[in-house]
Amino acid sequence: MNQKVKNLIQKLGEAIHETVSESEDIAVVVKDIREQGFDVLLMLEATIGLNEVDSATEEEDGDAEIEGPFTTGDLTFLKSLRISVGDAGFEARE
Repeated sequence: MNQKVKNLIQKLGEAIHETVSESEDIAVVVKDIREQGFDVLLMLEATIGLNEVDSATEEEDGDAEIEGPFTTGDLTFLKSLRISVGDAGFEARE
């Protein structure tokens, strides 16, 4: 992975952290928990997956008619979560 992509991933992580840190909704709930006599330690883990896109494939996919419940990307994401849909008879749509 090149340095530019690594820097972009770092920026994404920082943006996620900033968004959570500045969330008024989260701040309100944390305050309510503290008022109940508890200290709050919030730890989030984000997994960022990248798939290199072939520009020729991307153009073909844009014109393809979509059928079925899942795209190949959907199945890849589910697989990353260790969710298998192969036995359920689902097929990937392109």
